[in-house]
Amino acid sequence: MNLPTPAIVAERGVERLPRLALILLCAAYVLPGLFGRDPWRNADLTAFGFMASIADGRAPWWQPAIAGIPAEGGPLPYWLGALAIKALPFLDEPVAARLPYALVLVGVLVAVWYTCFHLARTEAAQPVAFAFGGEAQAVDYARALADGALLALMASLGLLQLGHETTPELLQLLAVSVYLYGLAAAPFRPARARAAVLIALPVLAASGAPTVACALGLLGVLLNHRSSYAEAKAQRVWLLGALTLAVLAAWAFDGWAWRMRPGLQLGSLLSLLAWFCWPAGPLALWTLWRWRRHGLRRHITVPAIALLVPLAACITMDGSERALLLALPSLAILAAFALPTLSRGFSAAVDWFSVFFFSAAALFFWLYYLSMHTGWPPRPLANLRRLAEGFEPEFSLVALLFAIAATLAWLALVRWRTARHRHALWKSLALPAGGVALGWLLVMSLLLPPLDYARSLAPLVARLKPYMPADANCLAAPGQSLATLAALEWHGGWWVRGLGALNASVCSHAVISAGQPTPAGWRVVAQVKRPTDRSGGAGLVLLQRQ
Repeated sequence: MNLPTPAIVAERGVERLPRLALILLCAAYVLPGLFGRDPWRNADLTAFGFMASIADGRAPWWQPAIAGIPAEGGPLPYWLGALAIKALPFLDEPVAARLPYALVLVGVLVAVWYTCFHLARTEAAQPVAFAFGGEAQAVDYARALADGALLALMASLGLLQLGHETTPELLQLLAVSVYLYGLAAAPFRPARARAAVLIALPVLAASGAPTVACALGLLGVLLNHRSSYAEAKAQRVWLLGALTLAVLAAWAFDGWAWRMRPGLQLGSLLSLLAWFCWPAGPLALWTLWRWRRHGLRRHITVPAIALLVPLAACITMDGSERALLLALPSLAILAAFALPTLSRGFSAAVDWFSVFFFSAAALFFWLYYLSMHTGWPPRPLANLRRLAEGFEPEFSLVALLFAIAATLAWLALVRWRTARHRHALWKSLALPAGGVALGWLLVMSLLLPPLDYARSLAPLVARLKPYMPADANCLAAPGQSLATLAALEWHGGWWVRGLGALNASVCSHAVISAGQPTPAGWRVVAQVKRPTDRSGGAGLVLLQRQ
């Protein structure tokens, strides 16, 4: 039964987004943060620690470890960074480890574009046919929606930081995006679609998410079983094969682990969804409402299954942002199908909000930069010196030129968007995506030195080094976090032991957390903490064996 579609799109509505502008926007989103910074504490530093331990020979390839503590989940993401470190010895190790992950992020953007393009070509997704012609052609319509999906993904706040880290979740995000492409392209590119699902699910399982891989695979089999496309039905065998490979990969890498942490409150979940999924989340909800009569059609069900599984994982893992990250490709694709149904007034409101919000944010970043280097206005510099003790601003001409270019590009985008392309489907997401890219580039150029000083553990290790004898290369650190252990190994250059009792250690020096009692047989040498840490009891206590 052919149901009336809510999409009413004329030929002028599928005006093509210029490819050069789209490529430059993607470059402005992907490249900042790749150079000139240390691995940031917690997940980013922990993942780099596993990669460096393999590349430097401190841990075997099959079992990455930091200070003797093995990694959970599959080692595939750490192999990626370690191979880059080994292949690019002329680069700083953190930079070398980030390069393949920048390509992973590019792969996510490309996979989301092609997924939406193929879903928009299905029969049920087509716009209303006009009585006397003039409606959008199928390929042009699909291209315009795919551009919208790409812009929605880049505008998503949840992808901004997590998408620029070197963590397993980013490789999981690529695997989910490629899997979505495999389902979407099955009716049009059966050979490529089969290869995509055959690669995506094992990679997802080997990257630490075998349960998500199995759930997506089973739902994909069910979806294709009831599909009206013969090519999609034929894909079921390949999906079962991919499921088998995913289970084998998880078993081989010992990737099965219990990560459920119940107890998430509804208010916390709604707050997380509100900011993490903005602006794709509200548009996706609007799509589900306007296309509710087409809820069982392929352009809705394919992204819907890849949305429900990460959402369920997020809820069962006590509101994990990294589990919710895997839902962003589906949200961006669903958001694209809302574009043909939006009113002109809503689009204008989004444009004005984006112009004011991101312009104000850019002005704020520039004021902080001016205060750091000129002392005017005085308040930002005073706040910075109070929050980041010991930080000294560093001037970079390259960073300043990039920031000026980004600001001029934003002004040109605002003028270009308001003067032309008023009927294009992607118009409502051009300014949000451009504003997010502008903010990220300004922060990674103008404010990178203070941000890196606050987010890195290098200042903590630098404060610890003067108290360590020059001939001491062994340091016991039982009970410390993986990020702290990775910082001690990488920034300190010590042989760190994170397992075993302190009194059984062969090391002459050890560190414990501030506030812990001093063990018998050890004396306190010094207590240090991060310069930006405001909590009184935080920090590390350096001990020496008596």
